[in-house]
Amino acid sequence: MSNSLFSDFSSVTSKQWKQKIQFDLKGADYNSTLLTQTNEGITIKPFYHADDFEKVDVPKNSDEFKICQRIFISDEKTANFLAVDALKRGANSILFIADEPFDIPIVLQNIDAEIHFQLNFMSESFSIDLLNHTKNNSIFLNIDIIGNLVKTGNWFHNLTSDFEKLSNISKKTTDNAIVLQVNASQYQNAGATTVQQVAYALAHGNEYLNVISRGKIAEESIINFSFSVGSNYFFEIAKIRAFRYLWKTLCDDYSLTIDAHVSVQPSLRNKTLYDYNTNMLRTTTECMSAVLGGANTISNVSYDEVYHKKNEFGERISRNQLLILKEESYFKTAQIFAEGTYYIESLTKEIAEKALEIFKDIEKSGGFLKQLKEGTIQRKIKESADKEQAQFDTGELVLLGTNKHPNLDDKMNDTIELYPFTKTKPRKTLIAPIVAKRLSEKIEKERLEKEKGNL
Repeated sequence: MSNSLFSDFSSVTSKQWKQKIQFDLKGADYNSTLLTQTNEGITIKPFYHADDFEKVDVPKNSDEFKICQRIFISDEKTANFLAVDALKRGANSILFIADEPFDIPIVLQNIDAEIHFQLNFMSESFSIDLLNHTKNNSIFLNIDIIGNLVKTGNWFHNLTSDFEKLSNISKKTTDNAIVLQVNASQYQNAGATTVQQVAYALAHGNEYLNVISRGKIAEESIINFSFSVGSNYFFEIAKIRAFRYLWKTLCDDYSLTIDAHVSVQPSLRNKTLYDYNTNMLRTTTECMSAVLGGANTISNVSYDEVYHKKNEFGERISRNQLLILKEESYFKTAQIFAEGTYYIESLTKEIAEKALEIFKDIEKSGGFLKQLKEGTIQRKIKESADKEQAQFDTGELVLLGTNKHPNLDDKMNDTIELYPFTKTKPRKTLIAPIVAKRLSEKIEKERLEKEKGNL
C-alpha cells in the first residue's frame, strides 16, 4: 500500500532539500536564519532526512505505562482510604511518601497494585518490615542514600552506616521488591540541562554499580530511576531514550543485567503561581513526553501543586489527564511511537553522545561522589540554572501568563495555602545541597508584594 502510494514521486536527497531552502531564502544566510543553538550545545536543523538518519538501539518498554498516585502519610487510615479510592478511579500504582515509620498493615490494607515508597528517613528494621508485609505486591523501596546527600547535603547517618544499612536491606530483598532508586528529578528541578540530567543520572547510578560489582550490596535486577520532565517536548522524549540507551551500555561494561525502571513526573521548575490553569497545559505535554520516551510509571502533578494543599479536585484532574492520554488518546502503547523518527532519533543520539562525554569526565576525575564533595556538580548546575533564569528574566524563555501576557488582575495572596518559594533553612552540611527552584519565583514575589501594598 505504502509503496504504490508514493511510487509516482521521485526521491529527494538531503542535499536537494537544502538547496531548495537556500534558494527560497533569497540570499539570507542559512546557518544564522534557520539553525538554532540550544543550551545543551545541540544545533536544531530546519529538517531531518533519511540520508542523515542513524537509529539508536534503545531498550524497549513494551508494557503499558502505569498511572501512579502520590499520597503523603500523615494518618494511616486516611492514606489507605485515598490509595484505595485512587485505584478505583483509574490509578494502578501508588507512591506513599512518609517522614517517619507508620503502621504498615493499616496503610496497605486492600491494596493490590504496584507500590512505591518514598521514605524521607532511613531505617533498616522498618524497611525489612515493609518487605515482609508486601510479598504479594510489586514494590519499590526507592532507597537512594546518594540522592539524600544531593538534596540535603548530608547522609542519612554517615557514609559507612548508610551503605551498611543498604547492604543489609538488599540481602533481605524478595523477588517482588526493588530496593534501589536514583533520583535524577532533583537535577532537573534545580536547573540542569537535558544533557546534564542524563549524565548525572548515569554517574549517580554508576556509584551503585561500583558497590554492586564489589559485592557490597546484593545485585538488583532493576533500579528505579526517577526523572522530571519539562516542556521542551521532543528533547524530553529523547532524554529518557538517551538515558535508557546509555544505562544498557554501562551495565554491559559491568557484565550486569540491571534494567532501568523509569518513573517520571512533570517538573515543578516551570510551574507558576499566577495563571495556574496554564500548568495543566504544561503537565499534559510533559506527560506525553514521558509516555513517548518510554516511561514505566508516570505520576502527574496537579495544576495547583505550587500553592495548594493536596485536594480531591486537583488530584482527580491530574489523574484524569493521564487516563485521557492512555484510554482516549491512544497513548496506551505509545512507547514505541518515537522509534525511527528522524528528529527524535537524532536528538537521542546527540544527547547520549554529549552526556557520555560528561560522564567520562566525571569518572576520570574520581567519580560522582568526589565531584559532589568538591562542589563541581553543584557549580555546573548553577551555571546552567543561572543561564536559564537570565533567559526567563529577559523574556527569551517564556512562561505564558507570567512573563508573557500576564493577567494583572489575577490575585493570589488570599488563596495561598503552602509557601510557594524556595525555603532556605541554614544548617550544617557536608556538601552544598542541590536546591530545586522555580523560574518564576522572583516575579511572583514582586506581584505578591504589590497585592499586599508593600510596593
